[in-house]
Amino acid sequence: MPPGAGKQVAFYAPMKPPHHPVPSGDREIARNLMKLLSGSGAGVQLVSDLRIYDKRGSAEVQAELRQQAEAETARLICEMPETDLWVTYHNYYKAPDLIGPSVARARGIPYVQIESTRAKKRLMGPWAGFAEAAHTAADAAAAIFYFTEQDRFALNRDRCGGQALAHLPPFLPLEALPPVSTLDGPMLAAGMMRDGDKLTSYRIIAETLAELPGSWKLDIAGDGPARPKAEALMAPFGDKVRFLGQLSRAELAEAYAKASLFLWPGVNEAFGMVYLEAQAHGLPVAAQDRPGVRDVLLPGSYPAPEDGPQALAAFTAGLLANPARRTEIGQDARNFISSRHLSPAAARQFWSTVLPLIEART
Repeated sequence: MPPGAGKQVAFYAPMKPPHHPVPSGDREIARNLMKLLSGSGAGVQLVSDLRIYDKRGSAEVQAELRQQAEAETARLICEMPETDLWVTYHNYYKAPDLIGPSVARARGIPYVQIESTRAKKRLMGPWAGFAEAAHTAADAAAAIFYFTEQDRFALNRDRCGGQALAHLPPFLPLEALPPVSTLDGPMLAAGMMRDGDKLTSYRIIAETLAELPGSWKLDIAGDGPARPKAEALMAPFGDKVRFLGQLSRAELAEAYAKASLFLWPGVNEAFGMVYLEAQAHGLPVAAQDRPGVRDVLLPGSYPAPEDGPQALAAFTAGLLANPARRTEIGQDARNFISSRHLSPAAARQFWSTVLPLIEART
């Protein structure tokens, strides 16, 4: 019997609902979590699509969102169907869960969070009120699931009472691995094109390519408002770099299935779903050794960010020059993903933590 059989789960993602039109890693993870819960036998309902997100730290925006959240809370307390568990994904200072704790308390059901962030430094400044609300919501959780060791540190430091902290390794919504890559195509990079950390990763890629010897080609999957800037960064390389645009899931799988390796520095990535996808197809990864990223990469020696694009270029060149080594690393990566980062392992971890909470209520 599936571990969640017969359970009814209320799911909520305050930062971005799973059906939001703009693709992102956050949206993808929310969708994957809902698939994970339903695939393990539970009935899953997205109980609210109210987006509680203040990008710039505006007191007016926060006040308006609080009013909307109060109305939504009252509605759900009265109208939400019978439910065994409330799950909130991604509670943090820009997008606190202003709804779940009150509804769960009123309904007498366990309240848990997945990927919650505690940031004490945000308790001062333009997000102070929202940061405090995020901390309060985290305090209300009977259990908090964390994806990376970096997340665990602050959650453990500020743990509330007997709250359970449980590791939920980032996962792909797959029961089995996809077909292995032929490893005979261009290198592949994939990421949203927006200003900030994503564009910085593209800048590092351009600097790496400038140091990369020999004959090579790179395909880039992704789109966004900073695409002209990304294209300008890659312009010196002419037709050696090809922009594929935003790809469907099937189209991206086709790109993985022939790429020679996956190149993405990972600047300030929480962890990066693309690393899981690439390794599932058997691609060796050229990335920098960064917090979060290292939690989802096949264990190994990756170049340090402070060693600059020269080190990343040397690492990448070594992989390109040795097809047999790429095949060996790719197979090890597939084994790593299969054992830790697919749905069956994630479902077992989740339900082993929450079923005792549900049973204690009855």
